Amino acid sequence: MRAAVFTDPSRPVEILDVQLAPPGPTEVKVAIAAAGVCHSDLHVRRGDWELPLPLVMGHEGSGVVTEVGASVTHLVPGDHVVLSWVAPCGKCRYCLKGLDVRCEVAATTVALGGGLNDGTTRLSVDGSPIHHYLGTSSFAEQAVVPAAGAIKVRSDAPLEAISLVGCAVATGVGAVRHTAGVPTGATVAVVGCGGVGLSIVQGARMAGAERIVAIDVRSEKLSLARTFGATDVVDASSTDAVAAVLDLLHEGVDFAFDAIGKSATTGQCLALLGLGGAAVVVGIPAAGVTATFEPQVLVDRDQRIMGSNYGGIRPSIDIPWLVDQYMEGTLMIDELISARRPLADAEQALLDLEGGAVLRQLLIP
Repeated sequence: MRAAVFTDPSRPVEILDVQLAPPGPTEVKVAIAAAGVCHSDLHVRRGDWELPLPLVMGHEGSGVVTEVGASVTHLVPGDHVVLSWVAPCGKCRYCLKGLDVRCEVAATTVALGGGLNDGTTRLSVDGSPIHHYLGTSSFAEQAVVPAAGAIKVRSDAPLEAISLVGCAVATGVGAVRHTAGVPTGATVAVVGCGGVGLSIVQGARMAGAERIVAIDVRSEKLSLARTFGATDVVDASSTDAVAAVLDLLHEGVDFAFDAIGKSATTGQCLALLGLGGAAVVVGIPAAGVTATFEPQVLVDRDQRIMGSNYGGIRPSIDIPWLVDQYMEGTLMIDELISARRPLADAEQALLDLEGGAVLRQLLIP
């Protein structure tokens, strides 16, 4: 099969013929319908994180099950699935508490080791092992993934569009629903209006937030943010974003979401908070990035800083629900798609993403 292989930040992503071994007992093989190009993939391409290399890129996707392992009973060939880059082991202390996104196997064996849940890989080139990325590796024609990471969804949902549910949409909406627990009538600010940021905006709309302020440096993204539910927008390219938001909401906001993950944007979120407010860091920073704050302010103003990993979702529950919301017209996904491109365009898609003008691009094998 063809797959996008990343070897070194100094070299372009290559489309190579990769051998894919059959699924193990608790795994499935999926024919990939579409894979979303995410900022996390861009971090990989830049070399921002220390990962085992070489690897097949991609962690957001959808497809059709073509083969199941001997112990898999809840999936059969022909099932439509959205891939989840957290495939809970079901056995660690966090999984037993229902905290799937904290799964110890997903966080260590898979994320750091570059394998599947058993620590081994199904990928190779000319006999040399190739690592998986987040147990998914969706920039390929096919993928073998843990069965817990192939989430069955309704078969009438368009596979290309719902590929985005597996990361951007789930992370953004989940950060609102699960991490922050935004209540009806709350005030919200969202810094960064890419795929995740716009999903946060619509998550806040779905939660019944009274005011939703979207902040970005690109006017076209701010216009789109209004479509997704923002009541106010701030163009940070031409104004002090903090001052502009505080002009709109003098007491500050109840929740400020950092969808970018930079020291400056996290600082902005903290500065936007009102009494009892929470800053929620959703965007993933490069390794080693630090931020500073005054602890006394958090105490005096009863504020919180929260991290949100994958929106705190339970993939087997939240992903089918999100697909249902899309099919019912409550959740917007098509508007997030900037382009559909062949798999061969993986390198250029990453470069275009770095340029900042695109939202989510789909790679179609």
